[in-house]
Amino acid sequence: MAKLLIIFCSLMLFFVYPSIADQTSFRPKALVLPVSRDPSTLQYLTSINQRTPLVPVKLTLDLGGQYLWVDCDQGYVSSSYKPVRCRSAQCSLAKSKSCISECFSSPRPGCNNDTCALLPDNTVTHSGTSGEVGQDVVTVQSTDGFSPGRVVSVPKLIFTCATTFLLEGLASGVKGMAGLGRTKISLPSQFSAAFSFDRKFAICLTSSNAKGIVFFGDGPYVFLPNIDVSKSLIYTPLILNPVSTASAFFKGDPSSEYFIGVKSIKINGKAVPLNTSLLFIDKEGVGGTKISTVDPYTVLETTIYQAVTKVFIKELAEVPRVAPVSPFGVCFNSSNIGSTRVGPAVPQIDLVLQSSSVFWRIFGANSMVQVKSDVLCLGFVDGGLNPRTSIVIGGHQIEDNLLQFDLAASKLGFSSSLLFRQTTCANFNFTSKA
Repeated sequence: MAKLLIIFCSLMLFFVYPSIADQTSFRPKALVLPVSRDPSTLQYLTSINQRTPLVPVKLTLDLGGQYLWVDCDQGYVSSSYKPVRCRSAQCSLAKSKSCISECFSSPRPGCNNDTCALLPDNTVTHSGTSGEVGQDVVTVQSTDGFSPGRVVSVPKLIFTCATTFLLEGLASGVKGMAGLGRTKISLPSQFSAAFSFDRKFAICLTSSNAKGIVFFGDGPYVFLPNIDVSKSLIYTPLILNPVSTASAFFKGDPSSEYFIGVKSIKINGKAVPLNTSLLFIDKEGVGGTKISTVDPYTVLETTIYQAVTKVFIKELAEVPRVAPVSPFGVCFNSSNIGSTRVGPAVPQIDLVLQSSSVFWRIFGANSMVQVKSDVLCLGFVDGGLNPRTSIVIGGHQIEDNLLQFDLAASKLGFSSSLLFRQTTCANFNFTSKA
């Protein structure tokens, strides 16, 4: 009986993650994707190779996204595409609660009968739809943490087909979104299962024209000149929001986004007076603090925004203010602001976490945005009263910070600004080949 059980479990692993059995000759310790910032939309973009024959698929990176979704309506041609059937192991892994019983066209990727369905979500425009769950070949570059290695293949990566209208609001040429969130079929979960490496990934975004990076797997995470950032991370627990924050979701789904426990905010060491109840997630899933790559700037609930800007202005009282430049509400004459290794010489903003000694410090490079040659604005945006999430830490605030998400231990490791270490997220050596 025990022998039969072992054989059954082995078969289940093969059917759900067939790539485990297919990667016999070389098993990478980590994978790597380059990330660039689109100047017109401020979205962070990456690209994967998918399908047979392989084609590059340009994607908007979505840190809290549930899974990979792509437009299957236009130009999806692949001899290796397979729809995921209802009641299959893959459908169960995807936590689908819906089936497509009849598709009203000839069979093609995204339109097959008796297939598993999910709700792909454009988190930039907050729109969702229904889509077929499928599997196809994906190739990604491996890494040893120092430089890129050989390309490896995941033969049956699970993703969701979406319709073309869901691409509205995404950067030019983008065909979908790469979800890195807290689900069993997000890219980090599938990559770690496919190659049996740690359920960890790290993002390091850049504002420059150079490439930032996503690592899948554990460190080292080495940036020129030979600095392993994984050795100097500060850790804080990741908090699970029990209610989905997606545009469309199945009842009972938790959020796939990454929340952390900000307890207070300090500016130049001075506590900002806040309604601290807003910092906690209530039973409806409202409140708290999350990290986002689709919001270009940090968004604060109105009373938090007003309190933060009031203290910041007071601490920078010697610098003349100028008319605000949208979307920002507080701007200064930059000719009166000095420069440091970590950006403009402005008050430091601390997000205080599980104790007063654990905080995420935001320096001028991440708090300020140069909007004109002589105007610097505080890069925080008023999110209105009663938003779904009280604090959304946006892309600008995490640029040149390395963030490691440990899914198994449910904790976040963060570096604070790499500019202090005399390196940046653009300094990964993408040129060397193993």
